[in-house]
Amino acid sequence: MNNETIFALSSGHGKSGVAVIRISGTNLKYIFSKFINKKIFTPRHAYFANLKDSSNYLIDQVICVYFEAPQSFTGEDVIEIHSHGAQAVIEKIFNHLQSLGMRMATPGEFSKRAFYNNKMDLADIDGLAALLDAQTDKQRQSALKSMIGTDSKQYDTWRNQMIEISAYAAAILDYSEDELPQNINKTIKEKTTKLYKEIDDTISRYTAVRAIRSGFNITLAGPVNVGKSSLFNLMVGSSRAIVSDIPGTTRDVVSAQLDIDGYLVNLSDTAGIREATDTVEKIGIEKTISEMENADLVLHVFEATEKTDKKPTEKELIVFNKSDLFKGKKSKEDIYISTKTGEGIDNLMKTIKDKIHDLTNNAESGIAVNARTKALLTDAADELKKALNAPDENYDIFSEHVRRAADNIGKILGTITAAEVMDATFSQLCLGK
Repeated sequence: MNNETIFALSSGHGKSGVAVIRISGTNLKYIFSKFINKKIFTPRHAYFANLKDSSNYLIDQVICVYFEAPQSFTGEDVIEIHSHGAQAVIEKIFNHLQSLGMRMATPGEFSKRAFYNNKMDLADIDGLAALLDAQTDKQRQSALKSMIGTDSKQYDTWRNQMIEISAYAAAILDYSEDELPQNINKTIKEKTTKLYKEIDDTISRYTAVRAIRSGFNITLAGPVNVGKSSLFNLMVGSSRAIVSDIPGTTRDVVSAQLDIDGYLVNLSDTAGIREATDTVEKIGIEKTISEMENADLVLHVFEATEKTDKKPTEKELIVFNKSDLFKGKKSKEDIYISTKTGEGIDNLMKTIKDKIHDLTNNAESGIAVNARTKALLTDAADELKKALNAPDENYDIFSEHVRRAADNIGKILGTITAAEVMDATFSQLCLGK
């Protein structure tokens, strides 16, 4: 990591009342003193200042705050300039900072410096990225938990346990039985089994966490002209999809995002499934099938007046539309709605909420697994399984597999030190040799 002083706009782009420009580097006290025209100042206090350029011309009236290293986001000296949000003001401040020898930060560079200065690990940064993308309250809660270090504590606990197990396994080969804890062979295998189960359980929650972080995918599917587009518009609250009595009107996937009970939902209206001869409609039907395969929940819509023998799968709901035209007996197990009168819509939405809660059950209390961490957790679990399957008395193989598992957890955090197993052999075993 270099020692260049960097800056960037930390607030949103576009016209605003206030813009926040962040600067990070070493020994920024002199720069801050020049900004506020005071020789003595207190860190973390806000100072009103007339910010001037090198020719002593006024750029803007600003609020400046100085964060002294290491008590800052990056662990370096940090200055925040709160200026007016006009684009002309921001550009003028940027020009002034460049004239002072600073440079524009690259994407993620402030977080990278925070990582190298041990202010955040990679799991925290994953959470920060997710928080910046959060659109619903559940996404905010999940991301915030990761960002403040809750996930990192669990990863760190697992890794420390693996390092200890690996160290004990290695020590079995080098020390006599009376120099080691009683039943150490049985103990390390029991601990390894427990670790494997905990990590495997975390991996199994990936789909649920992905749904919370990226959105719960719901697809409307079914035959042509059953009212899928009408239901889509009703759920979205606007006329996004074309509604027509002509079969095959919807030929492409129409999507919208909803907030249902605090969860982000990606809702898709698809082409009706039938034997089509039109080339464009065939492509639309192929997309429908793809959407159904990738959905967390499929609302399979049929006309209430038409019987179907289709049995719903675990990720399907059978919805009978046009209930206002149906004169028969309605089954309590089925969902009947009318997009024309609104009948049954509340019940449908409640059922969807229940499905979402079923999928995300326990996911919010555990580690938020993303694609990167899932791959590394899977590798760690595989190594633990190999350790448990190692031949009896082959503790060198056992130790190596557990050490590799610890390395994979270390990659999640961004901290790997090969010497830690050796250190643990002396410090944690307290063998006195």
